[in-house]
Amino acid sequence: MKYNLPVVLLKGLITLPDQEIKLEINNIYSKKTISLSKDKYDSKVLVICPKNQKEEEPDVSDLPKVGVIANVLSSIKLPNGNDRVILKGIKRVAVNKYYNSDKSRDILLSKVEDIDLPKLNQKEKEASRRKLISLLRKFIKNNSAISNSILSQVSHVTNLDNLTDMIASFLPLTFSKKLDLMQEINANKRAKILIEDIMVELEIIALENKIDEDLKIELDNSQKEFILKEKIKLIKQELGEKSGKDVDIQNIYNELNKKKFPDNIYKRIQKETKKYEMVSEISPESSMIINYIDILLNLPWNKSTKDDSDINLVEKRLNKTHYGLEDIKKRVLEYLYLKKINPDINTPVLCLVGPPGVGKSTFAASIANAINRKFVKISVGGLNDSAELTGHRKTYVGSAPGKIINAYLKCQSNNPVILIDEVDKMVKDYKGDPASTLLDILDINQNKNFVDNYLDEPFDLSKTFFILTANNIYNIPVELRDRLEIIELSSYTEFDKANIVKKHLLPKLYDLYKIKKENILIKDREIKFIINSYTKEPGIRDLERTFETLYRKILISRKKYPFIIMQNDIIKYLGTPKYEHLDFTNWHTGCVNCLAYTAVGGEVLPVEASYTKSSMITGLLGNAMKESVSVVNSYIYSHLKEFNLRENILDRNVHVHFLDGSTPKEGPSAGVSTVTVLLSLFKNKMIPRSVAMTGEITLSGNILKVGGLKEKLIGAYNNKVKKVYIPKANESELSEIPDLIKEKLNIKLVSDYKEIYNDLF
Repeated sequence: MKYNLPVVLLKGLITLPDQEIKLEINNIYSKKTISLSKDKYDSKVLVICPKNQKEEEPDVSDLPKVGVIANVLSSIKLPNGNDRVILKGIKRVAVNKYYNSDKSRDILLSKVEDIDLPKLNQKEKEASRRKLISLLRKFIKNNSAISNSILSQVSHVTNLDNLTDMIASFLPLTFSKKLDLMQEINANKRAKILIEDIMVELEIIALENKIDEDLKIELDNSQKEFILKEKIKLIKQELGEKSGKDVDIQNIYNELNKKKFPDNIYKRIQKETKKYEMVSEISPESSMIINYIDILLNLPWNKSTKDDSDINLVEKRLNKTHYGLEDIKKRVLEYLYLKKINPDINTPVLCLVGPPGVGKSTFAASIANAINRKFVKISVGGLNDSAELTGHRKTYVGSAPGKIINAYLKCQSNNPVILIDEVDKMVKDYKGDPASTLLDILDINQNKNFVDNYLDEPFDLSKTFFILTANNIYNIPVELRDRLEIIELSSYTEFDKANIVKKHLLPKLYDLYKIKKENILIKDREIKFIINSYTKEPGIRDLERTFETLYRKILISRKKYPFIIMQNDIIKYLGTPKYEHLDFTNWHTGCVNCLAYTAVGGEVLPVEASYTKSSMITGLLGNAMKESVSVVNSYIYSHLKEFNLRENILDRNVHVHFLDGSTPKEGPSAGVSTVTVLLSLFKNKMIPRSVAMTGEITLSGNILKVGGLKEKLIGAYNNKVKKVYIPKANESELSEIPDLIKEKLNIKLVSDYKEIYNDLF
């Protein structure tokens, strides 16, 4: 059947067959449409809903091709001028055409016709109906928001068309889903859509119930814990006992009254304590606040140790623990003497520079012991994060004070000796620049008000005796080096090591192993044999371990005493000697000893040269050394006549190799050695292996000043070198060289290479 009907266009509201809806109309055109429906169309209208809800005036072509005929049950005018209308859906119809009324262009009319519903399989329809009813029961049972009365309304409905529309009208479906259901004419397809939607809703409800249950359990446990804690609190109050929090607060106030704090710290602790009183004991913030208060209470704001003013006694203590090191001992004694005159004198910032094992760290501890101060060590080797020194702010999880403040917490004194170890091995990267941070820590004009990020309050570092250590002075950042008082600790000679063994190591071993001195004896000759044959280091660490091993094995194996250690016994217990100094068995022309200053002290590095197929330079060399070899070639070429060499001598390919090949080498001070090794090769003249040299050479043959002279000469002495050539520009440094070394070495001061040439060739 075909007929015409006025159109009511609803936005955001779907009308389904057999569904009753209430509207409040304020649009004049909609009012006219309802009035026209009553007058001429038997109170019937076509209700449609456009897909695009945002379009204010949708085009006719965008309107749906399926709508619902609705009956206007009532229309009442309200006092506010609106019309309240009740519509009830009747059936779906197909829309053939939309057009405007002749009398009023604002009223939309439509030509519609009944839809021929598809014939459905009865068994399939019944199966869909039963499944829908079953799922609906389960849905209503699990959803308290939907009334059970709906079940009684739909359970007796046998028509699948009516059933799907009834269920769709009250299910919490989205607008687009309801619009699809309204426009779908196949009841079986609508049933499948609803079955799928109900199953999804059931899964969502199950998840929501699980979340609610988990939350309920968690809340019940928290509430139970809170109630139990409150009960315990009340019981303790009845018994006259205090809670943990009350005890903490009482202890804080006791500490405030007992100790003397700076005014700002006193006020800060009071403020934090009041905050702690307000916070619940179970709150995570509670532990953060009490930890912060605990650190403020335990820092030694006004707690100092008194320096020992007996300078002679301090000197005896330093001499007892360490042999030599006269420069630093004098500096410490000078400080104590001046401190006696003026108690407010600034504490020096010393930096001990020297190879490993010479006693830098242990001597810093000895200084603290000698002057009666607390001692703390901070290692900064490999440090790249400035926050490790200055702490993290309290807002960060797991925040804590930096290494500096922790040092004061450990030693419980505001004037300790703090050793900052390995400052030459700090790393600067994207995380920060620890060297710049150290500047603020060590600057005597600024560190009176040092602020740790965690502490957030100034702490006075000016009373602290800072001692820094480094292996290589050139690796200390320049800006930091300028603020330090550098004291270089040189390598130990064979004589020094022998004295250390007799005066320090052996007494320590006698005490450690409970040995009587007269039971195990060792002579000077055997001590020197161990030093030269089993160790090769600038310090004494390896030497100490070697003697410990020797005495331990003797104690385990010997049953009769006294026992005198002989050379055969040393080899028996320690094994075959490890080192033979300058054991260069195939010494030949084209070999020269070069003096080098490395991170482990002075070394004698042989340089070799030989003819080969192609020229090359090896030995893990840096750019400076490679350029130094180029300078040498140019120097030799410009002085061929003076060296009595043929002009084509440099056309031959030469391989120059610096031993040891596994050790990185940098610096220009091997210039004179390179000239000598090439001349030795070209002139077929062997250079004695007891000769060594150091010096940077220019294109004209001038020999320039070098660094690390003291270490180089000690290295030459330890390696049995007899004669050394050094730059005359270093002559002033000879006063720092021990007399023993100057007596044993034939030191030649040279300013031009011709002096070396005339002496050797």
